[in-house]
Amino acid sequence: MVTSLNQQIIKDRLIYRKVTIAPLVTFRVLFGLLMFLSTVRFWSKGWIYDLYVAPQVFFPFISGLKPLSETGMYLIFAGLLITSLAITLGLAYRLSTTLFFLLFTYVELLDKTNYLNHYYFVSLISFLMCWLPAHRDFSLDIKYGWTKPLRQVPIGLINVLRFQMGVLYFFAGLAKMNSTWLLEAQPLKMWLSSNVYKPLIGWMFQYKLTAYAFSWFGMIYDTTIPFFLSWNKTRVIAYFFVVAFHMMTWWLFPIGMFPFIMIVITTIFFRPVFHQKILTHLKRLLRWRDDKSADEASVTPALKWVFSLFIILQLITPLRFLAYPGELFWTEQGYRFSWRVMLMEKAGQATFYVSDKDSERRTMVANYDYLTPQQEKMMATQPDMLVQYAEFLEGEFLNKGMKDPVITADVYVTLNGQPSKRYIDPDVDLTEVTNDWRHKEWILSNE
Repeated sequence: MVTSLNQQIIKDRLIYRKVTIAPLVTFRVLFGLLMFLSTVRFWSKGWIYDLYVAPQVFFPFISGLKPLSETGMYLIFAGLLITSLAITLGLAYRLSTTLFFLLFTYVELLDKTNYLNHYYFVSLISFLMCWLPAHRDFSLDIKYGWTKPLRQVPIGLINVLRFQMGVLYFFAGLAKMNSTWLLEAQPLKMWLSSNVYKPLIGWMFQYKLTAYAFSWFGMIYDTTIPFFLSWNKTRVIAYFFVVAFHMMTWWLFPIGMFPFIMIVITTIFFRPVFHQKILTHLKRLLRWRDDKSADEASVTPALKWVFSLFIILQLITPLRFLAYPGELFWTEQGYRFSWRVMLMEKAGQATFYVSDKDSERRTMVANYDYLTPQQEKMMATQPDMLVQYAEFLEGEFLNKGMKDPVITADVYVTLNGQPSKRYIDPDVDLTEVTNDWRHKEWILSNE
């Protein structure tokens, strides 16, 4: 009886308790603006052409997925600009969030070369927003009478966003609990030493102790910050550390918009009354008139299933590496989508050879004839990309008249400053191996 009562209290506190809708509204505005600015930045730097038009080869996450034509890719990014702005304004919100999620995720899945943790994070957040009523106040949908306003929502609709933020931080910290990061301070020792020219504090980076201090602080910060942000008494000082931490990483490392995304949308942890004050000031500034009528929001059974499945997947996916033998950073099996942020410095050299099954003659492939420098760099250290490239080469040589191409690769990789070692079995025909989620036995040990 007591246990059942406690469970109900927890549910009420974490899921059903009604609070102002303001946190969802401010989150919608901030997220939409960030995505709009990020897309403008991506376009202005010429990355649409460089990453999705110019390359001859792509390494998609889903077999057969390909970029559209040049015009088509520019239209995709135009769609991202329009939908992100519509999300900010709350215009046709359900359609806008759904289209943004589909367009952004499509682009993300086109080439593993361009994979970044924060791209994955944006896909997850935009998926959640498809289900959240973040347009039910201070939106053009309300202004045009396309939907009715909400004054309050169940706290669970806000906590699901906090959960996703917490998962990113916590698993990033958990991943840092390894001997290379904590006991050898690698790869920070290498990275920080290249920043000694920085003004004011650059001199600190010449000392090994600085790398160890940064490594331990990073682990402690990531594993604890979601809990300190969730506690009223520590939230303000925790957010100060969020800003300081991400501005420092932005200053030291070329990681794009990620620090600013984390700084801005971590505000979801602030109390609903804080967001209500912000929203009230915005409404006053823009002379917004509230509709006196309002609907009641609830967590529907369908929404419970969607969010429950989402939460389970987010807890399981980062741990799937446990199903594979070998050193994770070496094999990279189960590495992606697991919030392992800036944990390794890995470089490789892959030389591919093509021969006909009935001939002993081998042809060495000039990778630069087909791949961009970034693609060649990423492919050389990631087993599934090695196989995808071999499949591409097989098609190329079949078109040249070779009856049955055999494609092997001599690959050497260095990890976190260790001596370079042979990475895969050089005698394995990469056109004959499976390229799925099963263990790749042809990856050699790092021992």
